[in-house]
Amino acid sequence: MKRRKRIYYNAQQRAIIWERYQQGDSLHDIARFFDRFHSSIQGIIAKAGGIRPQERTRSALCLTPQEREEISRGLSSQLSIRQIAKQLNRSPSTVSREVNRNGGRKLYRANKADAAAWERAKRPKPCKLLLNKALAKLVAMKLNRSWSPQQIAGWLMRTYSNKDLHVSHETIYKTLYVQTRGALKKELQQCLRSQRVLRRSKHATLKGKGLGKIVDAVHISERPPEVKDRAVPGHWEGDLIAGSGNSYIATLVERHSRYVMLVKVGSNKTAAVIDALIKQSKKLPEELYKTLTWDRGCEMSNHKAFTLATDIQVYFCDPKSPWQRGSNENTNRLLRQYFPKGTDLNVHSQQKLSQVARQLNERPRKTLDYETPAERFNQYVASTS
Repeated sequence: MKRRKRIYYNAQQRAIIWERYQQGDSLHDIARFFDRFHSSIQGIIAKAGGIRPQERTRSALCLTPQEREEISRGLSSQLSIRQIAKQLNRSPSTVSREVNRNGGRKLYRANKADAAAWERAKRPKPCKLLLNKALAKLVAMKLNRSWSPQQIAGWLMRTYSNKDLHVSHETIYKTLYVQTRGALKKELQQCLRSQRVLRRSKHATLKGKGLGKIVDAVHISERPPEVKDRAVPGHWEGDLIAGSGNSYIATLVERHSRYVMLVKVGSNKTAAVIDALIKQSKKLPEELYKTLTWDRGCEMSNHKAFTLATDIQVYFCDPKSPWQRGSNENTNRLLRQYFPKGTDLNVHSQQKLSQVARQLNERPRKTLDYETPAERFNQYVASTS
């Protein structure tokens, strides 16, 4: 079997690779730019866990290549260490160490000395989670509960006044994806929402799907003003998530508190969905369920029957505009941790769905100043009782 020739990239090419990856280009697109195989690009990206390594810079305190040339000339002219140091306006001990660690007066060469100093300066910054075992244990515990790194970082800041127990979400991501740090086990990557082995560029795009037509749909622009600004609780966003074997779950998110409810439905037929949503609506007081915003899925084609039975007005988004139900879309992504695509959702009971919803409602949210949806929702329930 003929072995493929190893491909090397210089520093400039590597910079282009990282720039294009951060802009959201796929590995295949980047490889086509260089007319090479995508596997050669993947090796570079995977080694760093999808996180671009920081560019090294020379410290202002270090000797420059020009100063090392001056040292070399001074040694050739038989000048003393103190004389050379005076010319460079450096400490004699600095020049002495430089000469002694690079071959002495007879073997000192400026280029070799500079290259050796640059190599010796490769000292990776110690990872905070590696130095602080208690902090690493807290982070691992929350990851195992399916909290995101950003939720963990916000919760730590809100819970502990001791800054030694604070860590940024980027540090958690780097520790997970760059395994040479060794503070968090690689298996914890599976606790992340995406379960990716590489950090994905934030500019990478997600493709939407086409939506059907709804007769007599009330457009989202006709919603009351208090729905848009999220100032008043009781306004919900909804959608269906699909599994294999014609299995579905209805997801409902309250816009003010981000409180989640999950409803088991028999199918995506409008009768089954409307019936399940009507039953769920009766579990809440009227003041906590005033409107419902849905996408253009045909499962809500009989929305008039729902409004007639519950007195809850349904509003519909524009076609192919999932951002108009942003809270619900984000929740659906969270739910894929529990219900991966392609799995049969019929095997999950309503009790199991309620348990998952409770876990989501007990996670702190950045948009709520790291309060949990359950705390925010219960505050309003207490004020109305």
